[in-house]
Amino acid sequence: MPKNIDEIEFTIFDTETTGLNPSYGDRIVELAGLRVKGDKRLAEFDELVNPGRSVSPEAFAVNKITPEMLNGAPDVKTIIPRFLDFIEGSYLCSYNVEFDLNFLNNELKIIGLPVLVGGGAFDILTMARRLMPNQQRYSLWFIADKLGIKSRQKHRAFSDVEMTWEVFCRLKETCRNKGIMDFSDFSRLFGFNPASLNDFSLLRLSQIEKAISSRARLRIKYLSAKGAGVSSREVIPREIRQDAGGRYLIGYCCLKNEERTFKIDNILELEVV
Repeated sequence: MPKNIDEIEFTIFDTETTGLNPSYGDRIVELAGLRVKGDKRLAEFDELVNPGRSVSPEAFAVNKITPEMLNGAPDVKTIIPRFLDFIEGSYLCSYNVEFDLNFLNNELKIIGLPVLVGGGAFDILTMARRLMPNQQRYSLWFIADKLGIKSRQKHRAFSDVEMTWEVFCRLKETCRNKGIMDFSDFSRLFGFNPASLNDFSLLRLSQIEKAISSRARLRIKYLSAKGAGVSSREVIPREIRQDAGGRYLIGYCCLKNEERTFKIDNILELEVV
């Protein structure tokens, strides 16, 4: 049975780091998380981490985390297992989850633990881009302000988690208004798992190719890339095209009575009729 996303436990998390690139030796200096379900806060996690190296001047200018604050902090071998216990059984969410997940996985590698592959992670930045198209920028503070959230971004891990939680709640309300509350739809649109998303796209491609070859129509439920509206349509498929932006279905839209282009990753449901 499909699950409503309000029935799912998420952990919204954030990292502060010594710099921007773990490949160059940058490390986590602060790790925070907020475990939630529906509109309820279940638990909090907020820890400084002694990285065993200095914070870059550029990072300090943002997070203001001093060496004195880190000298007495636990090291990563202590903090990361606690965080893994905290997130167990939940789905990870972050604003630009690829960045935070890369740093988290780097710390896991350093202490000899398996990395998190991303199958249980969601990107709230992707939510903002898909549900709020055509914004001037997509930084966390800017999107928060656009959504009517007036708290100031402090660039400390837990305060950023709380701002991200508020953004997540507002964007989830947008999803509710558009009828996107089924967990499988939510995963396809906002999940950070390139392998599974690719498998899903391949399934869609095979269905579309079958419809083209048999001259059948497609009945689709589609999330518009421009206005973020959700609509049901019947399409007579013509061809599949691919460019750097992804794969697209080109076909005659019976709703608009003209040829249209549909991004395949934005097709929520598809049926050959």
